[in-house]
Amino acid sequence: MHKEVVSAEWLNNNQSNKNLIILDASPKKTISGKVSTVADLCIPNARIFDIKGTFSNQESNFPNTVPSAAQFEKACQSLGIYKDSKIVVYDNLGIYTSPRAWWLFKTMGHENISVLDGGLPEWVKAGFETVKKSTVIQEFPKGNFKSKINEEFVIEYETVIENTVSNNFKIVDARSTGRFSGTADEPRKHLKSGSIPNSINIPSSSLLENGKFKSIEDLREIFTKKTTKKDKLVFSCGSGITACIVMLASEIAFKKSRYLYDGSWTEYAELQNLNK
Repeated sequence: MHKEVVSAEWLNNNQSNKNLIILDASPKKTISGKVSTVADLCIPNARIFDIKGTFSNQESNFPNTVPSAAQFEKACQSLGIYKDSKIVVYDNLGIYTSPRAWWLFKTMGHENISVLDGGLPEWVKAGFETVKKSTVIQEFPKGNFKSKINEEFVIEYETVIENTVSNNFKIVDARSTGRFSGTADEPRKHLKSGSIPNSINIPSSSLLENGKFKSIEDLREIFTKKTTKKDKLVFSCGSGITACIVMLASEIAFKKSRYLYDGSWTEYAELQNLNK
């Protein structure tokens, strides 16, 4: 298995590692309203990674915006995370928000992080121990985590606009085919559906099977049909969450590319409408 992803069995066998920190990055629900069937459960000793709160820029006009390096560092230290921590992150929907947490740590300079393949549902299915989420302790000795943001990974709106002419990179859109093609509504009712010029569509759902990543061979085939290893890939979606699923799948099987259009379609569509 690729080092960016670990199995439930691996995590269960390595819980005694003193440098291991387990993060629960579960959302309350998806943008479409889906709620996890195991939302009230947690892996023992997991720490809550508030992906839409503490680990997003709350002053941004757009959802899930990457926080400043200082904000991220302070929040990680509060969770007792250290510079040498081995982090495993999961969510309670299988593979949904956990890759976003993975990307945030990579962007902030921390390489030693993996995603739990299949997330909490796979952990429960394997019969491993869980606790009630309401009983989880959330006060820890302060860690010494340090952020060093790689700003190159965070692609801005202006760069995306320039690229519609220059074609310096290929935008890989993780939304459904219907939303990408403009035939299905956006979950944010004020937004039209459609896509950024010259972008391609690899729906995040097409890369998963039973809540886990498909085989490396299947993932590689999906990417090879749409792009080449020579292309610079920039990932996008509705608001920067599911794009990270496709990014992680690419790193597992096809090409390492950690560039994310953080504002994604929400920002693009809103600003295009304002600039008409």
